[in-house]
Amino acid sequence: MEHALNPSRLRFTLLQARNPADEARLDEQRAFAARLGVPAEDLRSIDVLSAKLDDSVLEGCDVLLVGGSGEYSVLDAHTPIVDFIDFLARAADSGCPIFASCFGFQALVQGLGGSVVADEDNAEVGTYWLERLPAATNDPLFHDVPDGFWAQLGHKDRAETMPTCLVPLARSAVTPYQAFRMRDRPVYGTQFHPELTWRDNRSRFERYMVQYGRLFGEEEAVRRLESHRPSPEANTLLGRFVERVVRAGEGSS
Repeated sequence: MEHALNPSRLRFTLLQARNPADEARLDEQRAFAARLGVPAEDLRSIDVLSAKLDDSVLEGCDVLLVGGSGEYSVLDAHTPIVDFIDFLARAADSGCPIFASCFGFQALVQGLGGSVVADEDNAEVGTYWLERLPAATNDPLFHDVPDGFWAQLGHKDRAETMPTCLVPLARSAVTPYQAFRMRDRPVYGTQFHPELTWRDNRSRFERYMVQYGRLFGEEEAVRRLESHRPSPEANTLLGRFVERVVRAGEGSS
């Protein structure tokens, strides 16, 4: 599977693992389009739970995006999820530009030879302070992000070991891997959600308030709800990815 970038108007494909009734499905599409600064119609959505994922997916795609997962985990022994992880790893190796957040981040870690574990005790849901790692200093995407920055999170699983082909770029107080780039490929992943503003993330939190009340306890869930705050640096990353990684790659291809 080889990938050649279309030099004309970029075509974005968003892989989603969300049930049809999941209200976050459309919200996620709008959020990615908004952070990329493109019309919503420029973003094609593919449901990985029902679609056949093969080389044809990349034929009409210049940039592959992956978001969250709603009710699914990369640890699920569910055939569509297993097939999705395998496809995403092959797409990354093909040279297709990829930006994957949260579920997509974990899928790439697992598909490329690392490991992901369930860790509800350290679940991060809300706005959290992240720290750049040394490798970010000379990274095209992260080099001018502040040493510490706020980001929107919503996960219970986390990466435990990283494959050697991925370079860790950020961490949080309880999660050692919050961002990576792939060596020699235009591929990035973030455990956090750069596509979500704090208002987006708060709205999503409110939607799942009953579940979070059971997970954290009602008092702690309310505290986390009220702790949401802006994350301007994280919200620039998707646009920077297009300009600094994807467009830069056009000139060298």
